[in-house]
Amino acid sequence: MAGILDGKKIVVMGVANKKSIAWGCAQSLLDQGAEVILTYQNERMKRSLDKLLADVDVKMFECDVADDANVEKTFNEIHDAVGNIDGVIHAIAFADKETLEGGVKNVKKDGFNLAQDISAYSFISVSRYASAIMNEGGSIATLTYIGAVRAIPNYNMMGVAKASLEAEMRYLAAELGAEKNIRVNAISAGAIKTLAVTGIKHHGDLLKMSEGFTVNGKSVTPMDVGKSASFLMSDLASGVTGDVIYVDNGVHLIV
Repeated sequence: MAGILDGKKIVVMGVANKKSIAWGCAQSLLDQGAEVILTYQNERMKRSLDKLLADVDVKMFECDVADDANVEKTFNEIHDAVGNIDGVIHAIAFADKETLEGGVKNVKKDGFNLAQDISAYSFISVSRYASAIMNEGGSIATLTYIGAVRAIPNYNMMGVAKASLEAEMRYLAAELGAEKNIRVNAISAGAIKTLAVTGIKHHGDLLKMSEGFTVNGKSVTPMDVGKSASFLMSDLASGVTGDVIYVDNGVHLIV
């Protein structure tokens, strides 16, 4: 049966393990017929991906988003290997433990800059170099969280970084839409027990609170998010750009 992404080449950045939202995205893209290309930060992460992808034929490329030159090199290598791409999913964020746990008032400049650099600026860098090798009418999506627009307990500096990310998404949508008809959107995923969430203080309470606010009493899964990502990468979403799509089982209706 034909998928909505047949013939499309999509780069997914940020798969850490089988619980990653990015992995849910990659699985859904594959189910819909896409050729998926993954990036990884370093050799340690590659070893983890090798185990995860033992039975899946997926090309992988190293990419450290902390370095613009490395991001440019990665997308040049991807272009050399597969030609033009049709989409990118950016699922990358980081803040050190002290910055996450200390509250916004106590954030130090170095911690602030690191969180913004990896979690927000990297989206600009990725969009710049990905769009250079992207077909017209392509799609770029990033992952955000309701902590960008609400003061969620213990989300702290990451909420500030996600607010920057959402603002960037809107400006990039305007610029890249005018240049190459490339759509840019964000998915605001509900709280899911991933490696990233476990770095947040009292993350168990956050997960319980989020589940309690859903309309059906169930947290979303990485695959739920992945299905929406597949839609945004597809031509079915040809008129959707500059938007935040909530995939949280209604949490944003109440919080």
